[in-house]
Amino acid sequence: MATFTASFTLSKLISSTPKSISTTTPPLFSSLKPLSSTTPSLLHHHRHHTPLYRRHSLKFSTKITATISVGDKLPDATLSYFDASDNLQTTTISTLTSNKKAVIFAVPGAFTPTCSQKHLPGFVENAKALKAKGVDTIACVSVNDAFVMKAWGEKIGIGGDVMLLSDGNLEFTKAIGCELDLSDKPVGLGVRSRRYAMLVDNGVVKVLNLEDGGAFNVSSAEDMLKAL
Repeated sequence: MATFTASFTLSKLISSTPKSISTTTPPLFSSLKPLSSTTPSLLHHHRHHTPLYRRHSLKFSTKITATISVGDKLPDATLSYFDASDNLQTTTISTLTSNKKAVIFAVPGAFTPTCSQKHLPGFVENAKALKAKGVDTIACVSVNDAFVMKAWGEKIGIGGDVMLLSDGNLEFTKAIGCELDLSDKPVGLGVRSRRYAMLVDNGVVKVLNLEDGGAFNVSSAEDMLKAL
């Protein structure tokens, strides 16, 4: 099967006059449509200079569920990040929230469109306004490794007001029941975190704005400012 899949895919990409899939095509390919003459070649994506996260949008919708809710104490978990001196560090949810007021928001993935263009930049731009309302810590959580989070922060130019925390092993994400399974999507995201924003006071969830999958309707920095 692996040999047939590779040869079939390559022939569909390079053929100048692709033929329709016959009725004897194995079920694995029964839902595929032949490429049209106007379909851009996948082999030429490297010629575009626009970043991928600006050329492709991710659309997904799943039922809104989570094990965490308003009034609950957050479970502890260890997250990693790079500090201002470029040293890899770890911190815990309890350290971030004990005797503090914290805003924790999560994104499905670093460098993805909505996360890079709206969600993270919104909190960077409103960080001072949030802190003026008594917020001690603003942290972004994503199921990416710490190196990716560091590179993302440098690309966006976040400064020092928002922490970028890696939950690469889904320790925190699973503990609060916010996994988002994107394994069926073609971009290879696998299991990530739902998008959300929460206000936590001394470890207890006071506000929880949980999105439908990766949608971006209720979890912005502006939404959090209104809740304070």
